[in-house]
Amino acid sequence: MTDDKAGILADVCAALVANRVQDAVQILSARYPFTPLHNAGRRYSPRQLIAVHRRDGFVDRYTGRRLVFPGTLRLLAQLLPEQFPFHPNWRTDACHFAFYELFPTIDHIVPVSRGGPDNFENWVTTSMLRNAAKANFTLDELIWFLHPPGDLRQWDGLTKWFLDWAAMYKSVLTDAYLRRWHDAARSTTLDTFAT
Repeated sequence: MTDDKAGILADVCAALVANRVQDAVQILSARYPFTPLHNAGRRYSPRQLIAVHRRDGFVDRYTGRRLVFPGTLRLLAQLLPEQFPFHPNWRTDACHFAFYELFPTIDHIVPVSRGGPDNFENWVTTSMLRNAAKANFTLDELIWFLHPPGDLRQWDGLTKWFLDWAAMYKSVLTDAYLRRWHDAARSTTLDTFAT
């Protein structure tokens, strides 16, 4: 298969102009076949997410930008709801843009829908924004590359701040979402953030 995919479609169009529909079908089938992608959606536990985020140093591996621990973002939304709003359905007109730019998530470097494995080695930390932009494309197709992981000693995604705040103000843990992130952070990061 050639890399000039636009050229393949030009050949298909030329065959159609010449009323050679079968040739057009054959060109597409042989040189640029339709390969349906299957949604391989998966839910990760907060512990799995934090393990990947810790490994990557809370850095978006597609951009090199620092990301923020999910519990911290949601706690800020509770503490400063007017200035830092969040909507449970992630409505773009009701959420601070930081939730798209700075909320860390997991992406498959090689999409599962394209044959990539669903494992720790193929998982990478990225923002919600970049995850949506990457979709089912490969890094080569997007002309993207992996940035090096960050160093947790220099940037922990404000995880320690979140844990410290929850230790001082235990009432925040009445919120199930914050409690889930708190428990996951404590179980996976106590040794890292001990001072």
